[in-house]
Amino acid sequence: MLTLHRADALLTGRGADPLPGGAVLVDGGRITAVGPYEELGARAPQARVRRWPGLLTPGLVLHGARELLEEAYHPDGQFEADRLGTEPITGAAELAALGLTEARRGNSARRATQKLLARGVVAVTGRLTVPAVRTAVARSGLELLPPAAGGAAPGVSGVSGARRAVSADPFEGLADVREAFHGVVAAGGPARFAVFAAAGAGSLREAGSAACVATVIGGRLLHRRR
Repeated sequence: MLTLHRADALLTGRGADPLPGGAVLVDGGRITAVGPYEELGARAPQARVRRWPGLLTPGLVLHGARELLEEAYHPDGQFEADRLGTEPITGAAELAALGLTEARRGNSARRATQKLLARGVVAVTGRLTVPAVRTAVARSGLELLPPAAGGAAPGVSGVSGARRAVSADPFEGLADVREAFHGVVAAGGPARFAVFAAAGAGSLREAGSAACVATVIGGRLLHRRR
């Protein structure tokens, strides 16, 4: 099915200028055309139209998947918040005290991937060793990439085994938020992008990744703000 994603503005990549009223035409899991909405709408009048408020950009990549997904436990907000709180639990001693089974680690990772999708993340970097965690990532639709080169990942601080802050924010630690873009939005490429409640690239930092309105991976709408 053809789907036409229309946004207030379209930013196709790091060095591109925003296109007001830009749109992306998607067929299955691929992008077939990118350009002004009026042009693409005339080209494919049969397409289903999704209208998004804000800025459509490439999806984001988050570095440090192992720290966020395997070395932190994300409590179940419905059943564990009163006992464990809502923030990720880190630290070897703290995690050992939880007596985590592999199934619980997988469920924790699943909850974390939903938080990532809600921030426009479409890919993570890292080396995952827990099968249930790898399964959770695969089922989420997120792409798993090799660990980032050059030392510690942005958004992760501290030493292995110690309690430390972990962040699901792909913008954290970046001088330019566009550095978080994973690829480009282009005809022939994968239908993998996000929309943020921001007026343009300059306001994306201020709005933050939590301003994500929608996340699309493989042509599927995996997150939509309610």
